[in-house]
Amino acid sequence: MRLNLGLKFLSMIAALTLVAACETAPQDSGDSSGGGASSQASASGSGSTGATSGSTTNVQPGSQEDLVLNVGDRVFFGFDQYNLSAEARETAQRQAAWLKANPTVTVAIEGHADERGTREYNLALGERRATAVKNYLVTLGVSAARVSTISYGKERPVAEGHNEQAWSQNRRGVMVVN
Repeated sequence: MRLNLGLKFLSMIAALTLVAACETAPQDSGDSSGGGASSQASASGSGSTGATSGSTTNVQPGSQEDLVLNVGDRVFFGFDQYNLSAEARETAQRQAAWLKANPTVTVAIEGHADERGTREYNLALGERRATAVKNYLVTLGVSAARVSTISYGKERPVAEGHNEQAWSQNRRGVMVVN
């Protein structure tokens, strides 16, 4: 529980940093569309989904940035696991709704593993994780033709370190807009 809370906090900070870095000052063009409402964001997919309408950021619907900010692009797995937890299923459900709202978008699901285990084992585990996410999206009504999978095993860690905190962030499935 404590690890989950820390991971959520770090994800929220990363999302807010991304939003702050991308924000541009409004130009006075005479076009006053938008209500000035801001959106809530979650890079890990475990927070609220928020809405982009009226947002001061210029996020293109159907883009990777839209996915990250409003839905969450990743799900996490337990050690040596490829089954989707309740939290992972919730994120995948939001991803499926987002894909249905953006019917021309195709995505790739990247499967990742932590550093433990052989390269071959982790590539196979990453593939099982990516396939589990894809299969769940398909059961939610997303066309299988819109979702491809790829495994990177332990080759692309997002967190460096040799401890559970780093490993838990590296055991993931990431949705990437093509």
